[in-house]
Amino acid sequence: MTAAWIHGIVLAFGLILPLGAQNIFIFNQGAYQSRFTKALPAVLTAAICDTVLVLLAVLGVSIIVFTITWLKVLIFAIGLVFLIYMGYSIWKSKPQVASSTNGEATVMTTKKQILFAMSVSLLNPHAILDTIGVIGTSSLSYEGSSKVVFTMATILISWLWFFGLAIVGRIVGKLDGQGKFLLLLNRLSALLIWGIAIYIGKQLFDILAGNS
Repeated sequence: MTAAWIHGIVLAFGLILPLGAQNIFIFNQGAYQSRFTKALPAVLTAAICDTVLVLLAVLGVSIIVFTITWLKVLIFAIGLVFLIYMGYSIWKSKPQVASSTNGEATVMTTKKQILFAMSVSLLNPHAILDTIGVIGTSSLSYEGSSKVVFTMATILISWLWFFGLAIVGRIVGKLDGQGKFLLLLNRLSALLIWGIAIYIGKQLFDILAGNS
């Protein structure tokens, strides 16, 4: 059981550490919101969505879904459009500290935080495939209580990571008095997200070409 716990922790860290749309969004909310508690809708939504994806992967449901070609194409297409839109939104947004002099702070409402967090978690085909391919496949090595321990370890890391990421974002936001660093980070984040979108677009093209 200890091996399953360690295995789950290592795999979860390996999947969640790379800088992606989900991590960027959570970090930005921690940095932009006036209080940490106001970033909790994004943090909790992302953590819950990851929990759902892990459970679906371990139970094998997500693998079945991705065997349906048209559904896979639909998920990739929606994900591509959303990533392009999200990159644009982040590029245009301004840190609260940078715009406080004119009262035009760019801060997401609770509803928008939840919708964006759900989108970056559930409409990112690359992240979904990673969860299925790595966590779902690895869970096949365990049965009974060992599988439960493995699953709980991966879920725990997701929750701790998102809370930690928002806290770090909050610290950086407070230190960056004029918002110059956050503004630069926005530009780099948008470029990274567009890069992910290009990669998703290539995968979508390959899927369509393979079925033509």
